[in-house]
Amino acid sequence: MVKKFEEKTLSSESIYKGKIIDVKIDEVKLPDGKTSKRELIDHPGAVAIIALTDEGKLVMVEQYRKALEKSIIEIPAGKLEAGEKPDMTAKRELEEETGYRAEQLDFIVSYYTSPGFANEIIYVYKASGLKVVEDQLQGDDDEFVELIEVTLDEAVKLIEEQRIHDAKTIHAVHYLMLQNKG
Repeated sequence: MVKKFEEKTLSSESIYKGKIIDVKIDEVKLPDGKTSKRELIDHPGAVAIIALTDEGKLVMVEQYRKALEKSIIEIPAGKLEAGEKPDMTAKRELEEETGYRAEQLDFIVSYYTSPGFANEIIYVYKASGLKVVEDQLQGDDDEFVELIEVTLDEAVKLIEEQRIHDAKTIHAVHYLMLQNKG
């Protein structure tokens, strides 16, 4: 296979190593022979869960997102831990953020969130047969979430109001809209 768009890395400089991301600057040789710099974020990957109650409501959480300086409503999601398989992360995050355990967990799709500068991949799962496993949510120590359950019509309205305003959750709502048409 011809790699006509490949950029060969000439050097790489780590400029930050954090709890969630690492940042580096790569100098690359472009296909035309010139060089350029690329600012890159390394992320371990994440999962997102489209969780549906027996009544057909979408399980979501509201939380404050510092990067946006506002609270938004999202489907449950979380970062892969070292050595953890995505389906195990999905089960763990669903329980930690919502207090639900799924009898059925099905892989839907995976996608890169911002491939122009980050390698973060999100694995999306659909969870059904939800059972309450704990009365109190047990998210991360620095994570404060409120559980919300909405109908598909309510979710669409929340998108219009920009209370749902992230790609993974909008994808989930569109996925469910397509499923309901079929």
